[in-house]
Amino acid sequence: MISQTAEYALRAIVFLAGQEGMPCTTAFIAEATRTPAGYLAKVMQSLCRAGLIVSRRGLNGGFLLKKSPEELTILAIINAVDPIRRYPECPIGIPSHGRRLCPLHSRLDEAAAMVEQAFGQTTVAEMLTVAQKHKSACRFPGVRSAPS
Repeated sequence: MISQTAEYALRAIVFLAGQEGMPCTTAFIAEATRTPAGYLAKVMQSLCRAGLIVSRRGLNGGFLLKKSPEELTILAIINAVDPIRRYPECPIGIPSHGRRLCPLHSRLDEAAAMVEQAFGQTTVAEMLTVAQKHKSACRFPGVRSAPS
């Protein structure tokens, strides 16, 4: 549903949010989130350009969130690196369709709109606390179970 790039961006942002303001290097984030460091470096640059994180140079440098986890949505992160594909017109270019979508592409676009809406309503803060009934199976660093 989302690209590997978006997955890496989400892992990195959720991890940074769990560090509560402590700057983290790309190498540290990559190891903790099990992502390739070289690729993650490019993802982090994209997140910086989008204004979601900041890079601090120097001895105690690293990356920090620019916004609070409560303000940052999953959709904003995905859109920063690899937006969800929408269908503004027939993707296979059938001349008789013009700008109208065929039933298949219309449904795909509706589904993409629903995914965007769900991700737009989900914050990073929500990702930091996994509800008890949805306990994390992946033991992702920084994610904690909600009190019952």
